[in-house]
Amino acid sequence: MRLVGYEASDGRRIGVLHGNMVVPLGQIDDFFTALPESLEEARNAGTGNAIPTRNILDLDSLTLAPPVPTTSRILCIGLNYARHAAESGKEFPSKPTIFARFASTLTGAGSEVPIPPGDERLDWEGELAVVIGATLKNVGPQEANTAILGYTCLNDLSARGYQHATTQWTLGKNADRTAPAGPELVTPDELGDPYNLNLETRVNGITMQSGNTSDMIFRAPDILAYISGSMTLLPGDVLSTGTPEGVGAGRTPPIYLSDGDLVEVEIEGIGVLPTRIVRQS
Repeated sequence: MRLVGYEASDGRRIGVLHGNMVVPLGQIDDFFTALPESLEEARNAGTGNAIPTRNILDLDSLTLAPPVPTTSRILCIGLNYARHAAESGKEFPSKPTIFARFASTLTGAGSEVPIPPGDERLDWEGELAVVIGATLKNVGPQEANTAILGYTCLNDLSARGYQHATTQWTLGKNADRTAPAGPELVTPDELGDPYNLNLETRVNGITMQSGNTSDMIFRAPDILAYISGSMTLLPGDVLSTGTPEGVGAGRTPPIYLSDGDLVEVEIEGIGVLPTRIVRQS
């Protein structure tokens, strides 16, 4: 099953995707509050006479939104691909390196992201993100794995000047609108093996990152189990699982994003997440 978030006059909504058509399911926050009943409704949507034809929307007519609730907490993993750790000159971490993003940084597929006015070194990081569908508190990897609702693309756009100015990454990882997510949320039964997916990031059509999720050092169930020993994870929380090699800061000389650049993150089985970079006025 594939779900999409989209903007509506009364707030952010979610629907189930059938080809290029979207069957509305309601407010996105309500959807996540009522799991797993919402999932059953989604699986039944569009079958038989369950949804009147007049309610079906054309995907191309929608402004997409992140397929997660507004209450999401976004936890990200640094240096979780072996080749990326190598290009960064870092040793493999013994434990997952966790940092947080604020929900205000999330934006949908096809949106514009401004270059932070105080930092010209905006860099791309294409990532596989996991959306949680159940409460997790001090659980093991197997229970964590069964709680994964689905997978999506996330671009962990990073303001490298702020990120590298100190040992704390908060400012560099929370510039305005720097976490595009989407275009779809794909459930595990549809995606298949999430640890053998090709991941590619392109800037203006030029491939900058070309990796595979098999290169992860820590896999999502192990990371979620580790986090749940400290904090309770809730439905709709997001885990972004790190980026492969090929970031701009790791190149000689470094390459950073400029006004007008088009960044596309493509993950096999999920789709393409496009973002236009603009200069903030």
